[in-house]
Amino acid sequence: MPIFVVCTIVAALIAVIGCSLSHSNWFCFYPGVVWSRIALWLSLCPIRIQGRENLDKHHGPYVVVANHQGAFDIFMMYGYLGVPFKWVLKEGIRKIPFMGRACKAAGFIFVDDTKPSSIKYTMRSAQRVLAENTSIFIFPEGSRTQDGKMARFKKGAFIMASELNVPIVPVAIDGSFDVLKRGSLNVHAHKLRLTILPPVRITDYGEAPMNIQLATRDVRSKLAQILPNEP
Repeated sequence: MPIFVVCTIVAALIAVIGCSLSHSNWFCFYPGVVWSRIALWLSLCPIRIQGRENLDKHHGPYVVVANHQGAFDIFMMYGYLGVPFKWVLKEGIRKIPFMGRACKAAGFIFVDDTKPSSIKYTMRSAQRVLAENTSIFIFPEGSRTQDGKMARFKKGAFIMASELNVPIVPVAIDGSFDVLKRGSLNVHAHKLRLTILPPVRITDYGEAPMNIQLATRDVRSKLAQILPNEP
């Protein structure tokens, strides 16, 4: 834990200082990649990545979605997805020491569900990020699972992909629920698996507005087929 805390502070400082001095996206993404890989190494959590050939960084950007098993999902996605992206985060993350400042400096998108204007702000911010050829990442469940099973997917990510005309990349996260359960501080070593599925477009599901609903259900179903604990 002391080593992880030090790594977190160092990575955050590099991101904040680097982003303030340079317009390069390098400081927005790669300090977090190193930080995430160190976190998994310290936790004795080996990770296996499958389907990376489905995500061609030269044909992005994408809206990336994944199931949300636990806090270690962040390390898995950040450390091993393989393409630069920016998170869509809850407003509360901004208040976390060092991490919140680094996320703000990196240009991550904060969402405040209590403000009706937040939706418009999110769409404008997403459009700006995608225009820079950088992908966007969202947990469509909104929060971590309570019991290891996927919750209902919200439609926000799929509406965003439709309105901004970019593909959705589904990613299945498996194992992180057993590493650190919600509400617990006890980290357990466990094997992790990240499965990247082929991109889909909302237009593949017909005409609006039903295509949003169909795409949301289909992506969730595809992820459920990969995860061993899903019915």
